Amino acid sequence: MGSLKIYDAENIGEVQITEDVIAIIAGLAATEVDGVHSMAGGITNEIVAKLGRKNLAAGVNVSCVENVVKVILSLVIEVGYSIPEVCRVVQERVKTAIENMTGLAVDSVDIKIANVNIDN
Repeated sequence: MGSLKIYDAENIGEVQITEDVIAIIAGLAATEVDGVHSMAGGITNEIVAKLGRKNLAAGVNVSCVENVVKVILSLVIEVGYSIPEVCRVVQERVKTAIENMTGLAVDSVDIKIANVNIDN
């Protein structure tokens, strides 16, 4: 994944952010939503607490063209939750998190349901 220039101040320097960082932001925002069991690949908030935030990029695909972000998330949803409602909340939270933390515009947050968790 490449990096994007998000800030350039004359005579001071520039700030760049990698697509990996955007993927981590998206993964963290998604896994905090009730009804999301994990990212595809089994990454849950509990696993992240033990392994570190970088693993949140699993199940997230980020592309950036001219500082406009497109995100594709692969999620495992908990049984009993409304998939459309959970996805709507995930889309809103991911978009807001990326825009607030990076200043980049988010064009789309697409979600693929990879599985439904039926374990109690």
